[in-house]
Amino acid sequence: MNDVSSGVLISLAAYFVIMIGIGVYAYFKQANDTEGYMLGGRNLGPAVTALSAGASDMSGWLLLGLPGYMYASGVVSIWIALGLTIGALLNYIIVAPRLRVYTEVAGNAITLPDYFANRFEDKSHMLRVISAIVIILFFTVYTAASLVGGGKLFESSLNLSYATGLWVTAGVVVAYTLFGGFLAVSMTDFVQGVIMLFALIIVPIVAFTDLGGVSAVTNSVGNIDPELLNVFSGMTFIGIVSLMAWGLGYFGQPHIIVRFMAIRSVRDVPTARNIGMSWMVVSLVGSLMTGFAGRAYVERTAMTLDDPETIFLVFTQFLFTPLVSGFLLAAILAAIMSTISSQLLVVSSSLTKDVYKLFFDKEAPESRQVLVGRLSVIAVAVVAILLASDPESSVLDLVSNAWAGFGAAFGPLVIFSLVWRGMNRNGAVAGMVVGALTVILWVYGPFEINGMALNDWLYAIVPGFILSTIAIFVVSKMTGGPRPSVSAKFKEMELNLHK
Repeated sequence: MNDVSSGVLISLAAYFVIMIGIGVYAYFKQANDTEGYMLGGRNLGPAVTALSAGASDMSGWLLLGLPGYMYASGVVSIWIALGLTIGALLNYIIVAPRLRVYTEVAGNAITLPDYFANRFEDKSHMLRVISAIVIILFFTVYTAASLVGGGKLFESSLNLSYATGLWVTAGVVVAYTLFGGFLAVSMTDFVQGVIMLFALIIVPIVAFTDLGGVSAVTNSVGNIDPELLNVFSGMTFIGIVSLMAWGLGYFGQPHIIVRFMAIRSVRDVPTARNIGMSWMVVSLVGSLMTGFAGRAYVERTAMTLDDPETIFLVFTQFLFTPLVSGFLLAAILAAIMSTISSQLLVVSSSLTKDVYKLFFDKEAPESRQVLVGRLSVIAVAVVAILLASDPESSVLDLVSNAWAGFGAAFGPLVIFSLVWRGMNRNGAVAGMVVGALTVILWVYGPFEINGMALNDWLYAIVPGFILSTIAIFVVSKMTGGPRPSVSAKFKEMELNLHK
């Protein structure tokens, strides 16, 4: 093995040891009950909450996908970043404080399906079952896609086999998630978020410096194609709406909003918001600037770049020493692994609380539920590895639309459940079903507008979110509103929100 590969592996090995060490620490620190394993005892500090939410949200997309989009399309990619920033900020303002209070008021709900069932007093379990099915199916596939990213990273950067990368990535994530549960996932997410932040500050600064500064890079990109500097290049109103609509997805992502359920106190939410939004803005700017500088770098060096999404990897290879390159590659793995661990825990929690306890062992003691949760982590990971064993698997096509699916199915449901006491169970079911079906039909149905597939014309989350909202409002009004006891809980939530 050459010195370069050895240096990179040393950095990655140190990173893996730290992640597993955090898992062991969390194992001994947390309570051995479902609230401890699945929500960290509702005792997360604001900094850990903020960076954990951010790191589990962004995944490898932040270091690979977004720089690649900026590289290929130019500054029009700013519309996605703007939409995400607005969506995340509104999520902190509207959802975070209310969800923290209401999940505790509504029977101390541990999972999102648990909250829906308790919030609407759904004795039929319809809400819990439908939402659990959506979470289990989508997140298992989502996890598989994230594992593919880890496998490809090892294959392209370390000349190791794809299968080796797959198993190493999965093995480390399962190890700390299995033992440390939500606390380990959140603490490792915090560390991973810090690593990602430093990487997205260091790489663009070094790249711009190497290329002669901001003006030199801008001139170089403009000489390649002036349209790369035009924020409206090729954009229509519908196109801008589609890009900014990514922000709507935040309200319905279980692996993100579960952090709001676990924060120590509603009084910590503003601090978490400030930390989280600062991290997000700096990271997004760094990501965009990496892709922007990459276009000038590739032009100057006359290299061939077949895949724009590898521009971050190009910089790590050519501008840094092996040990630093290993740190930067660890940042990509951090982005990938933080999302995998969050998804694994959400799915295992749902399998435990919304399937096992509900249908197989209603009187299961806390210790047995935690054991089932740990076994579920292994089971979901194995299924995800099998799905990811073929890097070209068609199942990955589904994952590109999971954000829209979750956003449309759960987003309006979460928001209305927290701000409108007139919403009832029937409206909740209608909104979830209509939102999910709209996205599925919009993406996979044989429909076109002006010769374009619907999802190419307008991002599916937009019609899904709108129709879900209408369904919630209309059905709730038509079926008589909520029960008096539900209204009483809502009033209790509002009172506790301002304590």
